[in-house]
Amino acid sequence: MRSSGSVTDAELARMLAEGAGKILVDIRYQQLLGGYLLGDVGDAMAQAWIGAILAQHRPADAVLSEEATDNGRRLTSDRVWIIDPLDGTREFSSGRDDWAVHIALTIDGQPADCAVSLPAIGEIYTTDTVPSVGGDLTGRMVASRGWASYEAGHVSSRLGLDMVPIGSAGAKAMAVVRGDADAYVHAGGQYEWDNCAPVGVAQAAGLHCSRIDGSDLEYNRRSPFMPDFVICRSELRDPILSALAEIA
Repeated sequence: MRSSGSVTDAELARMLAEGAGKILVDIRYQQLLGGYLLGDVGDAMAQAWIGAILAQHRPADAVLSEEATDNGRRLTSDRVWIIDPLDGTREFSSGRDDWAVHIALTIDGQPADCAVSLPAIGEIYTTDTVPSVGGDLTGRMVASRGWASYEAGHVSSRLGLDMVPIGSAGAKAMAVVRGDADAYVHAGGQYEWDNCAPVGVAQAAGLHCSRIDGSDLEYNRRSPFMPDFVICRSELRDPILSALAEIA
């Protein structure tokens, strides 16, 4: 764990997620007052602030962000911050609460210190503080609002899990981390910034995380496209992967 002065990687991840979240909440409040469109404004301002703080505290680290140009320097770096300044722009712009800020430090392609903030409801989840998920299974799995992939539908039907619609990827993953749902199966394609921080936090909470074929998730690849993944309670790992294998 690297530190700059008194700021460790874990503290920096939390600071970035919380700070960007506060900026975004304030932007949305101002929009309610002034009536201007917020999605692009929120993305740009959160990205600018995160980029400035990373440049101040970790100038040698590389960055992969949805809202910044990928200059390729990350491909020769073992420390890469993978961030989504605003995950769930549609939810953010429409006044919903299910949007998030994703901050992940990866080391050698694996999530290390990560934070996911849900600013609209005042929650933050970090790899160094998240408790292990336990308790009874809920019989629920999260899915995108308005649609679900064939793979997710098959798992839902095969295991008898009720689908709960939630907006952003971070909000869906944190529902499993909180114990409000048992699984998140995604097969519609995302990018690394959409799920790296959520996966890091979920792994820290003791959840199973993998591709839908059971292989390991790897980050900071040349192409940041991530076709699919599973986040689920460890008790459901084998049943879910077996169900997915039936339709592979």
